[in-house]
Amino acid sequence: MGGRRGRVQARPRRQPCRTLRFSQGRAMTFFGPPRRIETSIFTRLPDQFRKPRRTAWADANQGGREIDSFLEGPSFDRQGRLYVTDIPYGRIFRVSAEGAWELVTEYDGWPNGLKIHRDGRMFITDYKRGIMLLDPASGSVTPFLETAASESFKGVNDLIFAPSGDLYFTDQGQTGMHDPTGRVWKLTPDGRLTCLINTIPSPNGIVVDHEESFLLVAVTRANQVWRVPLPASGLTTKVGIFSHLHGGPGGPDGLALDSGGNLLVCHTGFGSVWRLSPLAEPLDRIVSCAGVGTTNLAFGGPERKSLFITESRTGTLLRAELETPGMPLFSHTD
Repeated sequence: MGGRRGRVQARPRRQPCRTLRFSQGRAMTFFGPPRRIETSIFTRLPDQFRKPRRTAWADANQGGREIDSFLEGPSFDRQGRLYVTDIPYGRIFRVSAEGAWELVTEYDGWPNGLKIHRDGRMFITDYKRGIMLLDPASGSVTPFLETAASESFKGVNDLIFAPSGDLYFTDQGQTGMHDPTGRVWKLTPDGRLTCLINTIPSPNGIVVDHEESFLLVAVTRANQVWRVPLPASGLTTKVGIFSHLHGGPGGPDGLALDSGGNLLVCHTGFGSVWRLSPLAEPLDRIVSCAGVGTTNLAFGGPERKSLFITESRTGTLLRAELETPGMPLFSHTD
């Protein structure tokens, strides 16, 4: 017995848990850390427009906290002026190139997305009222599409025009992982309305590629970006996940494409904008210097290389300078 014991080799020491976790993490990390790009404050909502209080929209969507604004929907006109929406108070603001604010209108609605048509009309996705039209000269807001076959929308969120003139918009409402019934709609210039997909857990921002061959849709509650093919047949098939975000209290919100086909994703609740290659490889992380409520974005500036971001927690417009310009919006005659 004594001899056999002498021949038994010592048991190898176990690796520390922290080393094991590090090793596992490296095995599951497909890319290196993306480049970090800093932002600066372009301008903030002036104090004269800030009166914090509870609203019905904030009670349902912001945990009942008192808020003075919730900025969304940035979009530039041909004069280089930036329009933004303020959801809970039904306000549309116009911001000059120097950062001066002007109240364009205040009406009974919850405006979210905003895009400018090539004919100058401003289309608004209003959570309460459907698709609305804004006359920027008079400030009047009128209904454009309030229902689908007499049924109200769940709560429309964002919109984009395609080269053909087709309008695509998301219908988010209160959908999520518990209720994956959010929708994406297509409206043709001659008024034909089609529901492309109705199984999305919280569809939010939306973009279309230059060839109008696919849509990319931010799916906030699932922390994903979905790819929706647009075949000539008009059938919706082979919808897939373009990208997974890591998670957090929010998720992907506003989207934009640059001229290289890269996708920029506002990650609300994380205070960042991700820039993903056409193959979904993370290239850059654009970091908020204000709050974590990075909700939407638009390219502007003389060469469209300046990225403007709505930071909705603090009512601030952020700016970042990029190397690749934004893709021209097809709502303009660029």
